[in-house]
Amino acid sequence: MSESLDARMRDEIDDQVAEAFDAYLADKLAEPGPLRASLTSRHRAGPVLGTVGLGALATVLAPDGNTVVCWIWGAIAVIDLAWLVTARRR
Repeated sequence: MSESLDARMRDEIDDQVAEAFDAYLADKLAEPGPLRASLTSRHRAGPVLGTVGLGALATVLAPDGNTVVCWIWGAIAVIDLAWLVTARRR
């Protein structure tokens, strides 16, 4: 009897947490930000996706040195952030 009560309580709590998380995400997605500005402005997300694709290719083709991969992804992060910031200013 107590096991079924515990299971029902856990399900109810899980449902409440899921609803609260959905509401939180909906609020966050409604807020303006650099990614939203990039998607809604004339600025296209193509270069961002392109740099990520090239980074994935470079990661696969990179030698065993982790330093090279770290530098590649660091450069990609800087380029993408600069792209998003310029998109936000427009």
